[in-house]
Amino acid sequence: MGIPGQFSVTINTKASFRTGLNNLPDLNTDGLRDCQITAITNLEVSLKSGKPRALVQMATGSGKTFTAITQVYRLLKHAGARRILFLVDTKNLGEQAEQEFMAFVPNDDNRKFTELYNVQRLTSPSMANDTQVVISTIQRMYATLKGEDLSEGTEDENPAEQKWRRKEPLPVVYNPKLPPEYFDVVVIDECHRSIYNLWRQVIEYFDAFLVGLTATPDNRTFGFFKKNVVSEYTHEKAVADKVNVGNEVFIIETEVTKKGTTIHAEQLVEKRERDTRAKRWETQDEDEAYAATQIDRSVVVPDQIRSVIRTFRDKWQDIFPGRTELPKTLIFAKTDSHADDIIQTVREEFGEGNNFCRKITNGAKNPKSSLTSFRNEYYPRIAVTVDMIATGTDVKPLECLLFMRDVKSKNYFEQMKGRGTRVVKPDDLKKVSPSASAKTHYVIIDAVGVTKSLKTSSQPLDSKPSIPFKDLAMGLMMGDRSEETVSSLAGRLSRLDHKLSAEDQEKIAEEAGKPLAAIVRDLFDAIDPDKVEADAKAAGHPEPDDAAMNEAREKRIAKAANVFTGPIIKTLDTIRRDNEQTIDHDTMDKVTVADWAGDADENAKAIAQEFEEYLKEHRDEIEALSIYFNTPARRAEVTLSMVKAVLKKLTDDRPRLAPLNVWRAYAHLDEYKGDNPASDLTALVALIRRVTGLDETLTRNSDRVRRNFQNWIMKRHSGAGEKFSEAQMEWLHMIRDHLATSFTIERDDLELSPFDARGGMGQMYALFGDQMDDVMTEMNEALSA
Repeated sequence: MGIPGQFSVTINTKASFRTGLNNLPDLNTDGLRDCQITAITNLEVSLKSGKPRALVQMATGSGKTFTAITQVYRLLKHAGARRILFLVDTKNLGEQAEQEFMAFVPNDDNRKFTELYNVQRLTSPSMANDTQVVISTIQRMYATLKGEDLSEGTEDENPAEQKWRRKEPLPVVYNPKLPPEYFDVVVIDECHRSIYNLWRQVIEYFDAFLVGLTATPDNRTFGFFKKNVVSEYTHEKAVADKVNVGNEVFIIETEVTKKGTTIHAEQLVEKRERDTRAKRWETQDEDEAYAATQIDRSVVVPDQIRSVIRTFRDKWQDIFPGRTELPKTLIFAKTDSHADDIIQTVREEFGEGNNFCRKITNGAKNPKSSLTSFRNEYYPRIAVTVDMIATGTDVKPLECLLFMRDVKSKNYFEQMKGRGTRVVKPDDLKKVSPSASAKTHYVIIDAVGVTKSLKTSSQPLDSKPSIPFKDLAMGLMMGDRSEETVSSLAGRLSRLDHKLSAEDQEKIAEEAGKPLAAIVRDLFDAIDPDKVEADAKAAGHPEPDDAAMNEAREKRIAKAANVFTGPIIKTLDTIRRDNEQTIDHDTMDKVTVADWAGDADENAKAIAQEFEEYLKEHRDEIEALSIYFNTPARRAEVTLSMVKAVLKKLTDDRPRLAPLNVWRAYAHLDEYKGDNPASDLTALVALIRRVTGLDETLTRNSDRVRRNFQNWIMKRHSGAGEKFSEAQMEWLHMIRDHLATSFTIERDDLELSPFDARGGMGQMYALFGDQMDDVMTEMNEALSA
């Protein structure tokens, strides 16, 4: 396929690019992770060998996009690539990719990528010829190839989540403005959901190297890329390399969530419109049972939402011990209406204002601004979404995912979990969460059984017997011109037309620009054989053949389909469904489970054993551990800096063994009922004492210090010697509190807070005279017992 007169030019250009590939210089590895170096090195070997397709599998958060941009830069600079296409499947991901290209600074140049090369994110069919990198949604590229504009809202939703799949992909015809050789390389982001059905022929239209990026490939992904996997970097490997963090699962289960509810006859219930949220009250006619799957869809039980949110409010400090502000939390809701209910409940239960919790969905107000604030600022602490930031969106400080919706797709669930797995530098985390020391893991709070429910692989290739209305309409909007689709859609809208109130009819007419009856008539007319034949004859075919009839039919369908945009499809779908929800205010829910997932005893024993083995493994190489294990009588010599050294080594090597997490395990095993430690440092000393046998059960450092101080004072005052004065006791109390957090007291400490404000070393000498050093030594020994 080619344009007359361009064939030889194309061949020369392709030959030049392939020659350039073979002359690529060695990779400059400065600033690159090992997994990125491996991916780029192996990908270039694949390109040089002429393999047309290559799959880069890298765990979410490990830097797939950065890797891809690094590769794009090298191909443009060193291999003579003319144009590269970066394909995504949602507008949000396209905007994010554009930002990453704009921020990218190569390691061999101090200029940004966009200062060196032209990058264009397609927002219309127009494409600049001097552009080296084109970022586009696959939906827009499909429309561009067909020479059509794209309907509003088409790029907002992930097409892979549609339940309907065509049996046969739609044809893509040759476009002379965008010939197959236009791009040298096509990079396909989230390729596990972009390479099938409607979209596959868009990708295969281009005579280019295809490079797929994904964290969650399935068998079809491997098949499409002919098993040419140039990088296999799993989430487990990323966690081991500290590129990602792992997760823990906390379960919240309620009776209504698990069993559903029954609304009884004569019960006064509230009815609420999904879209406008207008309310009215009525008396229930008869008993009506609702399954758990209908909760928050056709029936809303406010106390069920409240029970989950209140439990989260009461438990988060146990889940994240030592934190003074709620970690950044993302809640996954079932629908936009469900998200609104959650937000209202969160604000009430936490007693916080609008900034504390915001909705980030395509239909929300200023979602981009809210997302930026969620990522970079203290508020909001909680964001509620449906799909907009479920995949691909990077919010590194995120530490908690609360699932209030189930997910059946295995790949989609993995992508959603990926929102929490990204690492973040401690200083960057502290900017939005001041009390955080480091992001060692993230927590999934499962309030719907999402971690236990059966997951399926990606959607099958064949269409399903029952096609959801929204998917059917979206298919027509995106270019499905089959009679089956048009006839089915027209029939459903015709049935809907007979059921609607005058108010709904008026709303549709206002948004669509014509009444629903006219929309239905246009659809039926578009596939009417007599009208199609008349059009074909008018186009110059007295005896139209199949090709002429198909061309005429396609034009009529395309004209009838113009009315369908994202917003009008959403309106029709909302009205088509039962437009009212029943609000059951009477049912009171009950929390049945609020605990860590799995067997609590086994989990605690596993963490405790791993911690104990780690301490013993390093007992001879870390000074503080050596003292506690080998010469415990010298434990009064263990300083704050020594304990910090243990903490750094521990959290660097084993993030999941952060002391406050290990404390929780020992607290369970020892049936400890007291307060949690104030910091990782004090928790660590208490845990080391527990492992080395100095304490038989878990004991807070501050509690032990206070008890030992009391015993020491009683012993000093019980003899015939001189008792401490009131002024001396006040000073000794300050030393006691210092030892509770800093473990030893030395002369230099007396010039620091709080001692400096009370006269420092000079005042202590005035109070204790030549006994000053002896008192400090005695307290170090007595209180470390």
